[in-house]
This record gives sequence, structure tokens and C-alpha cells, in this order.
Amino acid sequence: MKTPALLVLEDGRTFRGEAFGAIGETFGEAVFTTGMTGYQETLTDPSYHRQIVTMTAPHIGNTGVNGEDDESAKIWVAGYVVRDPARISSNWRATGSLDDRLKAEGVVGIAGVDTRALTRHLRERGAMRAAVSSTGEDAADVLAKVRTSPSMTGADLVGDVTTPEPYVVNAEGPTRFKIAAVDLGIKRNTPRRMAARGIEVHVLPATTPPEELLKRQLDGVFFSNGPGDPATADGPVALARAALGAQLPTFGICFGNQVLGRALGFGTYKLVYGHRGINQPVIDKNTGKVEITAHNHGFAVDAPRGKAADTEFGRAEVSHVCLNDDVVEGLTCLDTPAFSVQYHPEAAAGPHDADYLFDRFVDLMKGKN
Repeated sequence: MKTPALLVLEDGRTFRGEAFGAIGETFGEAVFTTGMTGYQETLTDPSYHRQIVTMTAPHIGNTGVNGEDDESAKIWVAGYVVRDPARISSNWRATGSLDDRLKAEGVVGIAGVDTRALTRHLRERGAMRAAVSSTGEDAADVLAKVRTSPSMTGADLVGDVTTPEPYVVNAEGPTRFKIAAVDLGIKRNTPRRMAARGIEVHVLPATTPPEELLKRQLDGVFFSNGPGDPATADGPVALARAALGAQLPTFGICFGNQVLGRALGFGTYKLVYGHRGINQPVIDKNTGKVEITAHNHGFAVDAPRGKAADTEFGRAEVSHVCLNDDVVEGLTCLDTPAFSVQYHPEAAAGPHDADYLFDRFVDLMKGKN
């Protein structure tokens, strides 16, 4: 017999289902992601730290799990919500089932939920605090604890996910450039995409002092994706300001886009329910090209879209916007070798429309050498 489970949202809405993964109780921000594939990459993406993730695709776990598709060393989601988990996993690469993997890592989930109704609710009311509980506790008692749990607004989570020590990902073939990648929650495929272009990637903790970054005398600086509220990321912002001041070629994605935005003097704000999935349409304002992109963010940069803005580091402009809601999806500096996007060009899993952005980073470094 399956163990009953509850999903309790901050506004009191409760969904009932059965336990999936570990038995227990977990708290986080309830969000949804629209990807039809890539559940293993989603689970192991550090950007999902302290979030209870709802999969809008109804069938999850069909291909099991394997030892190759993880984007980090562990599952980061706080909880997992699915409609119809696969009873049998079937794939030649599978080394186990998703349910067993969740149990092994202590990830509390719930299955049998009407995820369409849940997604519509979160779209209308916004991402909010929530809990998944399979302990048999009363929904009212769980709700009381949800309402005392921490909010994502003001959450400083980068320190939880960054590497404690620097490490190096070697270039494939001859080394053309050496860069610093500031780890704000970096995914494994990002250094791989750069290594494929002959870049030696020195992954550094987010706590690295600006003077340490500059004395390494590398060819460029990269700021990764990551979790939490960018308004709390004063340390990474100081690193970005140091890179901009030194005219170092700089590239940021996702949280790194927000860090670059703050370094330029722009503000950030929380989106109602965020962008999460692998099918988000973004337009490049300079070329008119539309890219289908992978997203995972609940915050955005507040920058003027109509014309270039004057900043301490020269002029900067919005380069990309989301076609669904006009949210800023990229920044380009016109007088400093720096740019960023709000999405994931490494796209694991997801479309590869934006993979060329790594080549753009290479071109920036070519221009400085």
C-alpha cells in the first residue's frame, strides 16, 4: 500500500497524493518547469536549491537514471512533484530507477498530483512557499510550518552550492585560453562546452576575493547560474566589477546575468512565477533571430529596453528579451568586453540554439589578445 502524502501551499491550497521517493517532510518554494525531458539534469541543477519542483510533463522517470547525466554531485531540489511516475524504467543507459535515486538521496516527493491544476494555480498566484509531507501530519499543522519557513526573496544560497576549493577543467586539445569560472552553482556541462573550444577553465569559489581573481592573469571571467536572490550576491558583484574595471572579457549566464546587471548599476526583482523549462522563446534585438532556450530563474534584471544606458563602465544595453513577457534576457556592454544572458546556452537538457554564445566569448578573448 502506498504511503499518503500532502503538498501544502502557503495560501492554504492542498494537494493529496502518494509518497514518491523518500518518506518525510520538506519545505521550499513551489515552482514548475515545462521541460518534457531532462528530469535528471533538472534534479541535479544547483539553481533549484531549496525549491519544490513540479514537473508539468505527466510521465516522469520513464528512462530511469544513469551515472552520466548529472549536472552536479547530488540532487539539489528540496522536493519533487509529479503526476504519473513510471512503474518501470526502460533505457539502455539506465543504472537504476528515479524513485530509488530519490530515496537514496533523501529527497521527499509526491506523485498522483493533478499537476495541470497545480501549475495553473502557481501561474495565477505566483511561486510560493510550500511543503511536501508523507509523515501523516495534519494539513493544518503542515501549513503552519510552511508559513514560518524562509522565503526565496532575500535568500543568500550561493554559499551553499559553490565549490569549497578551486579546480581546473582542462581544455580538449591545445589550450587556446584560460579563464576563471566563478561558481555560483555551475552545471557540469558548462565547463565541458568551453573545454571543447580549447578553453582551460579554472573554477573558483564564489567567495574568491577580487584581488585573487585579478592576480591570476587569466584571459576572461565567466559567472555561472545559481540559486537564490541576486540582491544578496554582493561578493560576486564585487568580482564582476573588478573584471569590468580591468577590461577582462566577461560572460555571465542566468544568475551570472543578474550579477553583471547589478555590477553595471541595474536593479533586480522577483518574477511572479519565473521561467523554468527548455522551450522559452527569446529574441536577439540586434539580429532579430529567435532562439528556443533553456531557462531556470525566478528573478530578473531591471534595465531599460529602449536605448543604451550610461554606467560606470560605459554604455550597456539590453540585447535579448523574452517573447512571452518582455523580461530582460541579456545584456551587452558597448565600451567594455562583457555580455550576459538570462538563459542556459549549455542546455543540458534542452535545445542548442544558444550554443554559439560560447563562441562569442571566445571572440571577445581573441579581441583582447
